[in-house]
Amino acid sequence: MKKRIPLLVGLILVTVLLAGCTEFNEPITSESEGFWNSYIVYPLSWLIIKIAGLMGGSYGLSIIVVTILIRLVILPLMIKQTKSSKAMQAVQPEMQKLREKYSSKDQKTQQKLQQETMELMQKHGVNPLAGCLPLLVQMPILIGFYHAISRTREIANHNFLWFDLGDADPYYILPVVAGITTFIQQKMMMAGQDFSANEMMATQMKMMLWLMPIMIVIFAINFPAALSLYWVVGNLFMIVQTYFIKGPDLKKSKETQPAGGAKK
Repeated sequence: MKKRIPLLVGLILVTVLLAGCTEFNEPITSESEGFWNSYIVYPLSWLIIKIAGLMGGSYGLSIIVVTILIRLVILPLMIKQTKSSKAMQAVQPEMQKLREKYSSKDQKTQQKLQQETMELMQKHGVNPLAGCLPLLVQMPILIGFYHAISRTREIANHNFLWFDLGDADPYYILPVVAGITTFIQQKMMMAGQDFSANEMMATQMKMMLWLMPIMIVIFAINFPAALSLYWVVGNLFMIVQTYFIKGPDLKKSKETQPAGGAKK
């Protein structure tokens, strides 16, 4: 039953998000109906408009300010998620020993493996679900903000710096910066993590390290510059946040790599 709870929560979350995605091209207003629109997207859209008014009508500055505000609000969740990830990483060597000890696939052996795994996690105070809850909470907020930017028609009628917020960046500067900052952010998040015990996971992480930035660049080239601005600001915030949260891990990762880049 415990294994089904995260799956059930995930399915509910996906259902809510997909319901919101069906209205992606519809303008968001105070008259928009539905839980997703009324309690997530519209309040964020209203906040963007209000702050733009305080910023002299600059919707570009408003997007930057609101992006930072949202990141600050969910910062405690991100810290909790990072700590949970580090705790899980710390017990991986002992978990690997248990898997080797109970390598047999028969039911009794696997039950013993599960029992000792749970005892190991309780001993170290590790909750495997602790890293999932912050993610489930923050994703609707971030995707809701993404919707608010896309569906607030006032944004499309303004420009910022060298680009129109409602059109793609004509010089592709934002898409390239969005891709580079996504790569740096992911590289920092992976620092200090040991995937030697799981070659498949190591391969997947390496693929994601390159795949995500490429996807972001492609999307940013085709999407309005307002969304690219949101990605760049969010990535820069995450880079600074990760530097302060994972400082020791970043230094350790740097020390274990010689000038050529290969591990000692």
